Amino acid sequence: MIRRTLENKLIQSLKSIPVVVILGPRQVGKTTLALEFARPLLEKPVHYLDLELDSDLAKLDDPESYLQRFNNQLLVIDEVQRKADLFRIIRSLVDIRKRNGEKAGHFLLLGSASKDLLQQSSETLAGRIRYLELPPFTFQELYQDDHWGFNPEKLWFRGGFPDSYLAESDQESWNWRHDFITTYVEKDIPLFGPQVSATRMKRFWTMLAHFHSQQANLSDIGKSLEVSHTTARTYLDILQDFFMIRQLQPWAGNTKKRLVKSPKIYIRDSGLLHNLLRIHNFEQLFGHPILGASWEGFVAENILNSISNQWTASFYRSSNQTEIDLILEKGHREVWAIEIKRSIAPSISSGFHKACEDIAATRKFVIYSGTERFQIKGMTEVIGLKDFLALLENENN
Repeated sequence: MIRRTLENKLIQSLKSIPVVVILGPRQVGKTTLALEFARPLLEKPVHYLDLELDSDLAKLDDPESYLQRFNNQLLVIDEVQRKADLFRIIRSLVDIRKRNGEKAGHFLLLGSASKDLLQQSSETLAGRIRYLELPPFTFQELYQDDHWGFNPEKLWFRGGFPDSYLAESDQESWNWRHDFITTYVEKDIPLFGPQVSATRMKRFWTMLAHFHSQQANLSDIGKSLEVSHTTARTYLDILQDFFMIRQLQPWAGNTKKRLVKSPKIYIRDSGLLHNLLRIHNFEQLFGHPILGASWEGFVAENILNSISNQWTASFYRSSNQTEIDLILEKGHREVWAIEIKRSIAPSISSGFHKACEDIAATRKFVIYSGTERFQIKGMTEVIGLKDFLALLENENN
């Protein structure tokens, strides 16, 4: 389970590393996790700053003087990306405390931007920092902890942000997601991104939704927005840095076939995807051309949020359209080829098997919307998402 697993990682990290960073999109539960679990588990006081508040941000006008006051305490700093120049000061304080015998649990930082965007931390805190990522609710997490009542179709349709998934109605969920997207394009992205109007960024994000689970033609998108290919690429990278999209890279192994070189684009949260495409209810989703791609993205995101760092993920697509939706590799020992189908009676093409030969797949799976588990031709196992995630969890352990 993601949050329980992360709780354990958080506890271990705070006891062994001076600086721990929890990253993830806004409204995903980072603050709740930090305050509910760090405070009772550490034998030291915990002090909290929220840099969204002007009053707390002002306290850091002279950060060195302020932060020195918290020796032998855990200082939790929320929305740390708003003052990334803190990392240089934090490094000095960590080194002073280490010389004084205080080795771990100095700072717990919470951020809504990727570690690549917080470049100062990687440059100044090497060997002193650990990053943990908290995604929205996942299939495995809700299935294993039925505290809120698990409904897999609701999770797929509404997405995993807690306030969206737990909303009293689909309309309330829709309103929350609409407001969330508006806040991102009007407030959050402009803090770090290019100087672009909220309307243009919203249009770009919506265009990407139409390319969900495909390669996006950034040149064509740029022309539609009247910006260059390079600017469109910048917009794409910003959305990735804010955990809104995922770029799945193509397989990079040795083969004589010509393979596509551009990444596949996924809107990471299926609820946001449906909102961007103006899909208000399940009936509309089941009649929409995005249905299969939406299911693929939902399954892929749940898998990618569940794998350990021992695995690498990619996809395979050749110029003659032989393809594999998702490839998971664990060194040279495990190469899993995964096809994702919404149908309860899935069939796969000969191109999938040819692609499996190219990558030397050790196992072949079709993940479908049913619950039974059985084999079809080519030593391929048909399996539901629940059982596949359980299989993956055993491999991670």
